[in-house]
Amino acid sequence: MRSTVEALEGNRVKVSVDIEAEEFEEKLDEAFRKLAREVRLPGFRPGKAPRRVLEARLGPQAARGEALSDAVPEYYTQALRDHDVDVISVPEIDITSGAEEGPVSFDAVVEIRPLVTIAGYDQLKAEVPNPEPTEEEISQQVDQLRKQFGDLAPVSRAAIDGDSVTMDIYGTYNGEEVEGLTVDGYAYEVGQGAVVPEIDEQLRGSKAGDILEFNAEHPDEDEDGLLRFRILVKEVQETVLPDFDDEFAQEASEFDTAEELRADISGNIARTKRANASALLAGQVGEQLAGLVIDDIPEALVDAEVQHRIRTLQLRLGSQGVEIGDYLEVIGQTAEELAGALREPALQEAKTDLALRAVAAAESIEATDQDVDLELATLAAQVGQTVEEVKSSVFAGEESSLKAIRLDAQMRKAREWVLDRVEITDSAGNPVERSSLDPDDDTGLPPPSIESQAT
Repeated sequence: MRSTVEALEGNRVKVSVDIEAEEFEEKLDEAFRKLAREVRLPGFRPGKAPRRVLEARLGPQAARGEALSDAVPEYYTQALRDHDVDVISVPEIDITSGAEEGPVSFDAVVEIRPLVTIAGYDQLKAEVPNPEPTEEEISQQVDQLRKQFGDLAPVSRAAIDGDSVTMDIYGTYNGEEVEGLTVDGYAYEVGQGAVVPEIDEQLRGSKAGDILEFNAEHPDEDEDGLLRFRILVKEVQETVLPDFDDEFAQEASEFDTAEELRADISGNIARTKRANASALLAGQVGEQLAGLVIDDIPEALVDAEVQHRIRTLQLRLGSQGVEIGDYLEVIGQTAEELAGALREPALQEAKTDLALRAVAAAESIEATDQDVDLELATLAAQVGQTVEEVKSSVFAGEESSLKAIRLDAQMRKAREWVLDRVEITDSAGNPVERSSLDPDDDTGLPPPSIESQAT
């Protein structure tokens, strides 16, 4: 097989392939063997009729169409590998010779991924919340934990947010009692907004013995009219929090001292804030990289990304036992409307991907074997297998699959290159070191990518 690639206008190439008649004979033999299994001839068991008999009975052209149908995609794929052509659409194939006999030649015109150049990717700026926990945040978490172990004590003062009010509540709608809104001895925490906002508004400032009568908007927008409430406040209780000391730490956690427990709470807050800040940083950088791409993006790239997002959604829904049709019915969209809604984020994703490829090319960023192993380790962790199992069972040594993994590793390195050079500040304008956003884990796995955060 011989092949050439010719650049065309409109981000397309023409792949021309020539196959000698002797080489194509192997494909004809395979096609006749397939016919032998499908055609019944007197005196021959299925699959045993020789080619010459089939040719005599069915004609010499019987298998040629089958052979061309099977072989042309194989030859086309091999030509793409030989010339490292990065196609993004389905080819238009024209068999130029050999449809009837002799050597086979065909042309395939196909759209390829564009190569873009961008400027300013090493001068990006981002703003994230300060990743360090504040004393107020730590105290709030400490108080939430203390509240879980608190005791209720009656008070004579007026109710405030956080108090527990025991009440008899009677709710009606259009003069009829509403099931679920008529309860005696109901304990309710003021300020939680669990029913309608008007209940919290009325309970604030109330005392035991008060009778509250008021109207409230129905929470269902489709319902006209007002809800009518009558509430008897029977008791107001406040939560008495235990002291935050070593005894409490031993009762409420696995730690022996309050200092250790406080340090653990602080660490948990820090990890959460760092993860959130890191995700926000990735999102901002992804958007800025996409904005640096001024070239027109091929529709084929956007279409492919839209379909990828739909397939991902289907898989996620399927894991929850939900069909995509049922999901669309719930959100009130058609399949076409869903695809339309995904188009803009898909365009941004395509731009970010092209931008990272441009960075990799400009900065000569390549993926080493070690980088590929790290990428495989990430995938292995996701599917619950070892790296060797992933290599053998998932990829089975296929060149295209391993090439895709190497590309993923290269894009990850390009992303890291960009992120390491971003000027990061907090909301007050103070510099933030990127190392302070790294999660405290020992998995050795890469963080979420810019591409996944860009939308």
